[in-house]
Amino acid sequence: MTKKFWTHPLDLHEIRSRIASSLDLKGLASCARVSQDWNSSFTPPLYSSIDLSEDGPSIESVERNKHLIKRLKIQTSIYEKLSLTSAVDNVVSIIVVNSVLTTLDLTGNKIGHNEAQVLSEAIRTNSTLTTLNLEHNSIGGNGAQALSEALKTNSTLTALNLNNNSIGGNGAQALSEALKTNSTLTTLNLRNNSIGENGGEALAEALKTNSTLTTLDLWGNSIGDNGVQALAEALKRWRRHSRPARL
Repeated sequence: MTKKFWTHPLDLHEIRSRIASSLDLKGLASCARVSQDWNSSFTPPLYSSIDLSEDGPSIESVERNKHLIKRLKIQTSIYEKLSLTSAVDNVVSIIVVNSVLTTLDLTGNKIGHNEAQVLSEAIRTNSTLTTLNLEHNSIGGNGAQALSEALKTNSTLTALNLNNNSIGGNGAQALSEALKTNSTLTTLNLRNNSIGENGGEALAEALKTNSTLTTLDLWGNSIGDNGVQALAEALKRWRRHSRPARL
């Protein structure tokens, strides 16, 4: 007589994966602690999208599972603590160079040009990041210069938000040089950066050769009549090439 062995449904990875897709973060965390087999099913979705905050996972657990993180947002309170321990450069750099991260949100973290330089170095070699949000920081012209150098070699970033970063005309000119060769960026937000007429004219010049950018936000930049005229000419070129654009 052949003895039949009954397999519990939760011993099957396919079943656990289906259950994992319907659980909230608390449920995923509870299931992940049950066993190593369960951990492999429930931990990946638990760390797929991380909001690093006072109520979120610890820095240690994030570093330990950084290979699973696809979307990461670091809240101001946590970023300030990292800054106090002088570990922020290493943490940001390590996370950005992982192999699956697609979205990094560092909104409102008082990031200056030094931190922007660290990010830029990581972006040069990263091959998965598609969205970088740095709005409401303080990268300045030097930070914009560093990011522009990264954009000249990066081939995956499609959206960059630098709203309210005080990059000025020099920063806009640096980014313009990057746009002349970059072939992946489709959305660039430069709101409230005081780029002035020179910055507006430099961006307009870049748009004559750039073939991928579809959205450029320049609200609140005092680009003046000359800047407006230059950009208007660039928009005419966009229309002639039948490329949708929002300026």
